[in-house]
Amino acid sequence: MISRVRSFTDGRCRSVTAPSSRTLADRDGSPLLPPYHDIVNPQRNNAVRILWAAFGVLAIVHLAAQLADADQLANVSQWFLMPMLASVLWSATGAGRSRLVVLTLVALGFSWLGDSAPDLAEGDISFLLMMGFFLLAQFTYIAAFLPYRSASVLIERRGWAAAYVGAVVALVAACAPGAGDLLVPALVYGITLGVMAALATGLNRWAAIGGAMFLVSDGLIALGAFADWFTPPLEGFWIMATYIVAQVLIVLGVLAAERGACCGHRSVGESATASA
Repeated sequence: MISRVRSFTDGRCRSVTAPSSRTLADRDGSPLLPPYHDIVNPQRNNAVRILWAAFGVLAIVHLAAQLADADQLANVSQWFLMPMLASVLWSATGAGRSRLVVLTLVALGFSWLGDSAPDLAEGDISFLLMMGFFLLAQFTYIAAFLPYRSASVLIERRGWAAAYVGAVVALVAACAPGAGDLLVPALVYGITLGVMAALATGLNRWAAIGGAMFLVSDGLIALGAFADWFTPPLEGFWIMATYIVAQVLIVLGVLAAERGACCGHRSVGESATASA
């Protein structure tokens, strides 16, 4: 079993699930998630579908390598996951890309560095490299989602924001005893991650779920690194699964926003207000 989380010499373990085209219905019958064919520019469907397929194959190879304890194959396949996902977003949007798309591409780039750069260092330096690049990715996502903050749980339903605050506080409390000198950077990262996840609710349901999954994924990494009692089975596999599901859903959310497919598909904050 690949366990790159337990030691600071390790990089980041990640994975993917192919997106579903099935829609979810709200209480009033309106779809919360737009059909996948409404998200991607129809003129680019064929190329984008091929890229999605390639991404799915790469992810399956990576997950299989995780389960088979094939460390080298897992490492190499991990290096290409985010570039492949970025190519999907790039191909699906075309020229004249919006600020949201550009910032998401930048965030995927920082995520790729967070996946790969730690392999070039050892010990605490490796862990700090991973944390540093993913911190930049979270800052970039925050910048991307900030224009949509008025529809997020931070504004529309502030009570819901308490769930994100509680998750970050609980995570920090669980990791603090074993974090040592890394407590402060871990705290900064945790707060930034929580803000990103909360702001993602303002974009649409795809991004909201993706942001929450990112919080889960990085929570697993933090617990694996700092909490000796945290020893779940297939730890690396689940970290990879939640991470790439998170990134895929964020990309789908960005594509949905670009296509205008979210018109009539309310954000988490808007849905919460309507049901209150």
